[in-house]
Amino acid sequence: MRTALSALTTAWLRYCRSWGLWALLVLTVIGARFMVARDDGSAIVIAVDHHLPVATAGMVGVSLGIVVSTLLLPAGFIYLRANTTRRQPWQIEEATAASRIAIGLGRFAADCAMFAIVLVALTLAGWFLAWIVVAPGRLDLWQVTYPLWLIAAPSLATLAALRLLCDALPWTRGALGETLFLIFWLASITASGGLAGRGTGVGANLRDFAGFARPLIYAAPPGDPDIAIGGAPVAPGRLELDVLAGVCSPGYIPSRLLWLAIAACIAIAAGVVYRPHRPRRTRRSSRLSAWLTPGAPPKANAAAPPAGPVGLPWLSVVLSHARLIFPGRVALGLAALAALAGLAGDNRHVASPACLLLLIFGLSAQAGRTEARGMQALLGTMPVAVWAGRAAFIAAGTCVSVVLAVPAMLGQGAAAPLALALATGAAASTLAAALAALGGSAVAPRLLLLILWYGYLSA
Repeated sequence: MRTALSALTTAWLRYCRSWGLWALLVLTVIGARFMVARDDGSAIVIAVDHHLPVATAGMVGVSLGIVVSTLLLPAGFIYLRANTTRRQPWQIEEATAASRIAIGLGRFAADCAMFAIVLVALTLAGWFLAWIVVAPGRLDLWQVTYPLWLIAAPSLATLAALRLLCDALPWTRGALGETLFLIFWLASITASGGLAGRGTGVGANLRDFAGFARPLIYAAPPGDPDIAIGGAPVAPGRLELDVLAGVCSPGYIPSRLLWLAIAACIAIAAGVVYRPHRPRRTRRSSRLSAWLTPGAPPKANAAAPPAGPVGLPWLSVVLSHARLIFPGRVALGLAALAALAGLAGDNRHVASPACLLLLIFGLSAQAGRTEARGMQALLGTMPVAVWAGRAAFIAAGTCVSVVLAVPAMLGQGAAAPLALALATGAAASTLAAALAALGGSAVAPRLLLLILWYGYLSA
């Protein structure tokens, strides 16, 4: 118990001292204005059968909860992976006899407390919104509050537990962890929309991880309603929905409480399966592994003359970024295979997405390295200014994307693949540089670019 309380207190104090939490609270309050659908289309759309619901107090709370538990979960995962608590003293913790389960539960409780503060701020903003948009005489603050917490709190608690689980295993502490979370997020939304409307009871509602299906489907007209969340065309007129009846439908509330229990179990499982950090071991058991392993650097020559000034420093930075986007023979081999796929035709659906996917991992990793804490102070001593270094990174990513599209251009005999590669490479490089500069790590650019890549692949 003392270990859990110590971990909880330490993580919570770090949250309170971080400007990121206060920025998140401010963005939550401001973003609440865009979470309730309006007739002018200036907000996130939640439509049933191509109609916006009537703005009642319950619908305001349900809308806020649905947006948090669906569209804002990636932002929450990015915050958890890139905030002030991402650096932990594992060199000390792993050498002590403290229970990893207790440490994990303490940090899980701190994350849940942080999300609870966010929900409190969102609730206050929801009260103000309901006072503006709800018809006079129909305002009930409790009807705004409990649907919001019932829908969003279990999803956010599970998000905190999944972060702990990803941090517990060596192979999910990096890019693979974000990729697996993206798959889980997409699968959960698909399962909620496709399965939660079939049947009743705890079992059917338990498949609705995001919690958005049952309140809307239960209150919708009979049949197979069409539910849209995000951006969708809507018809004139609003639809009267008794979403509070859906929130109180049989099995819904127990299913949300079960998701809270599942989140706690995942946090416990993260402590059970936790594996300490270990240095990587290089094996040279075969010629292939020896070829893939980079060799030792050449020995220093004490009699060598001093290096002279660089003739084109900015071009040298561009070339350095280009080499580090695909470091090593494995990355270069995968990039070559993806580029050669363009010779087979269908560049838009095969070669271009494959090259862009590899480029996203390379760009996010390199952007995270250059924007790491303390690195900008070091780069400020270079002949090229920091802002020019970021421009060089964007130029390098764009050039790499264009080079990967050359086989597709030769296979199709047209310049369209080059134009597509130029646009996607420039956009991905710019977003990676901007997001890494804001977050100080590769987490934000990697996850957001993967989401955009999925949309690009599905379009």
